[in-house]
Amino acid sequence: MSDLFIIGASGTRAYRTALAAIAENIANASTEGYTRRSVTTAESGASTATMAYYTARANFGGVQVMSVNRGADPYLDATVRLTTMNLASASARLRWQGDTEIALNDGSTGIGQLMTGMFQNMDKLAAAPGDTSLRVTTLDSISRIADAFRQTAADLDTVSSGIKAEGDSAIASANASLAALADINNSLLRAQPGTSAYAQLLDSRDAALQTLNANLNVNISFGARGVAEVSYGGQTLVSGDSAASLSIAADDKGRLSLSLSDGTALAAPANGALGGLFSAASTVADRAADLDTLAGQFVANINAWHAQGVTDGGAAGAPLLAFGGSAASVTALGLQPEDLALRSTDGALNGNLLTISSTLRGNGSVEQGWTALIATHANLLGATKAEYTTAQGRNDQAVAAREAVSGVDLDMEAADLLRIQQAYSASAKILQMAKETIDSILQIV
Repeated sequence: MSDLFIIGASGTRAYRTALAAIAENIANASTEGYTRRSVTTAESGASTATMAYYTARANFGGVQVMSVNRGADPYLDATVRLTTMNLASASARLRWQGDTEIALNDGSTGIGQLMTGMFQNMDKLAAAPGDTSLRVTTLDSISRIADAFRQTAADLDTVSSGIKAEGDSAIASANASLAALADINNSLLRAQPGTSAYAQLLDSRDAALQTLNANLNVNISFGARGVAEVSYGGQTLVSGDSAASLSIAADDKGRLSLSLSDGTALAAPANGALGGLFSAASTVADRAADLDTLAGQFVANINAWHAQGVTDGGAAGAPLLAFGGSAASVTALGLQPEDLALRSTDGALNGNLLTISSTLRGNGSVEQGWTALIATHANLLGATKAEYTTAQGRNDQAVAAREAVSGVDLDMEAADLLRIQQAYSASAKILQMAKETIDSILQIV
């Protein structure tokens, strides 16, 4: 009779644990990073008996809980980390390349269209070189281009500062993940494998690795009891319960560099959000350098063109613009309408204006350089958009594959809940029947 109590009690204990696992699954069905739990049971070893009429061949031991399991697949987890890393990189580059395109401003107030408007005003002035209002309009159009160069440089600098700020945030997130992994490693070494606490620690470990990998293309390996070992560029970032710290810096051009907190230089990230930010920062720096080159060429060409002309008073054309080495320094020098050198040296009233097409436009001109700059960035942005779409699709597929194994299906949990509930009730019924049988025997006695 004692066997019935042992079997019934072991069943209620086991199915109570199974019910708790199902309840945990249902409660965390929408919890990000949660991995479905299940309980493994096994037949309990037959207990010994001290009764005089004990029959070994009829002895049963009931059931026991062996472990609480996570529905995780290491391969699928690694695949999701990889696709998430690729998506984060493409997303960062797409966002900041889009902002760079806005900063370059190829609209009506941008350098390209203002330059076209300047040439149109010069063409009109060539037809009436003595018209003061057209001279004022021409000087204003040159001044507006100078303003546009400065504004574009400022906007690119703002984009560069935004990238650095996001980089700082990504580094803070990565450092928090590294510190969390060290703490989790310490707890994993103390936790008992197969317990719910151990499963929860593994969920926390995977969530920290997911966040870290989304920011930086680290190398991950696992040791005893699931302890994570993380390295990057030949440097160990997490080993056991110790973690390193990362930092980034930007040079005067906005390009980023990565290092350990102790100053040890590291290679630039090739992937993850930080990889995307490093790439975007380099792109912005390249665009700013191209802009500076175009600004210097524009100032030199305009001043050279004007110097070859003659004013109405017979003086050589004075510089129209000043250049201090960058697009941010381009300024109009405020010449008056009568200071425009529109005549040629042979005395033609519009002689210098007639040389505009040969000296300021055509092959190698600033106008063509600007068009090439915009086209180059547009092609890069288009390629990044395609890469982002591909990365998004692959990540969605990887997440769906992992969720099929690790995710919680409420329909399945509801079915399991009914099944386990019936088994629990049956085990409780065994205890009730054993008690009633004992009571009946005692009443007979």
